Amino acid sequence: MEIFFFEGEFVYNYKIKGKLFYEIGKLEYEGEFRYNRRWTEKGYDESGNVIYELINGNGTGREYNWEGKIEFEGEYLNGKRNGKGKEYDYEGKIEFEGEYLNGKRKEN
Repeated sequence: MEIFFFEGEFVYNYKIKGKLFYEIGKLEYEGEFRYNRRWTEKGYDESGNVIYELINGNGTGREYNWEGKIEFEGEYLNGKRNGKGKEYDYEGKIEFEGEYLNGKRKEN
């Protein structure tokens, strides 16, 4: 499943600032966006715990699915996956571990 619903501000159909919620109504993340990309935010698990924080699109973060299971953890640059990271399958097993560039896997 994906997200769910957004509450916040738009300018020219771009998210600027607001909150995304899981389908079950719990907060997934809140913060600022730049051209619909996560920019300055705090991320939450389904229990409401802060799991990561990005500042100006940069930092280390985690992405979880709507059930609170981890899907990705790694480095971000300008709001996209960049640097080292890991992707997980639905059962929590590592599916890919390596480098990312501009949000995509850097295949060798």
